[in-house]
Amino acid sequence: MKKTFSMLAVALFLIGTAAYSQQLQMPQASPSAKISQKVGLTDVTVDYSRPSTKGRKIFGELVPYGQVWRTGANAATILDFSTDVEISGNPIPAGKYAMYSIPDKDKWTIVFSKNTELWGAIGYNTDEDVLRFEVEPKKLSRKYETFEISFNNMTDDGADLSLKWENTRIDFRISTEVEPIVMAQIQELVIDTKTENPSLLYAAANYYFTNQKDMNQAYTWISKSVESDPKYWTMHLKAKIEAALGKNEDAIASAKKSMEMAEIAKNPDYIALNERLIKSLK
Repeated sequence: MKKTFSMLAVALFLIGTAAYSQQLQMPQASPSAKISQKVGLTDVTVDYSRPSTKGRKIFGELVPYGQVWRTGANAATILDFSTDVEISGNPIPAGKYAMYSIPDKDKWTIVFSKNTELWGAIGYNTDEDVLRFEVEPKKLSRKYETFEISFNNMTDDGADLSLKWENTRIDFRISTEVEPIVMAQIQELVIDTKTENPSLLYAAANYYFTNQKDMNQAYTWISKSVESDPKYWTMHLKAKIEAALGKNEDAIASAKKSMEMAEIAKNPDYIALNERLIKSLK
């Protein structure tokens, strides 16, 4: 009898546990989102939730002026930087940070906090601030129904982080260190070793050309690269460097070789690039 009772109790417990564990799968009111972007040599990730207006007045009502806002919904918005960066000109070490904001009519205060464990802004403490700075909000002609964070105005060493909701937009700059790192790599892997590796020579020459450094050095590197392993893209770079040095006839000849190679490889982009370069030099 006791054994039967025990077995019945276990069965009821298992049934109850199974019923409790069952949950309805329903859409989130503010779906979570995660975006990642390579900014210069730095990986930047934003983890946030996306509320929608749903007919509500947002800034000044749903999101009151002058109060700390989680800058999204649900848990705090988290930014993760793989290297040290500058935010709006202010240095901030690599790592994860909660991003809060204090909206107002004419200015917003953006806050980076080292406490990434809070639910929204509940328990927010200014003592945990790592950075505070002000930005000017912009009025948008189109309405953003759903809160959106995106990367814009990309350059080799930076990007704007943009926050858009309703008819308001906020932008601030994320800057990364690129020049010293790349130049140190070129010194170590190309100059010091006097490398003959065509890929490394091409990369170094391309960086020098793109950033308007020593064109004669860039020409030496790209010439060695195409001599040992000619490709249509390396030959095209040689043509551009020759053009920058005023070697127009050589540039046209290199561009024609690049175009022939691109035709064999069936790459219409480089065919067009070389056609335009040749036309500009004639």
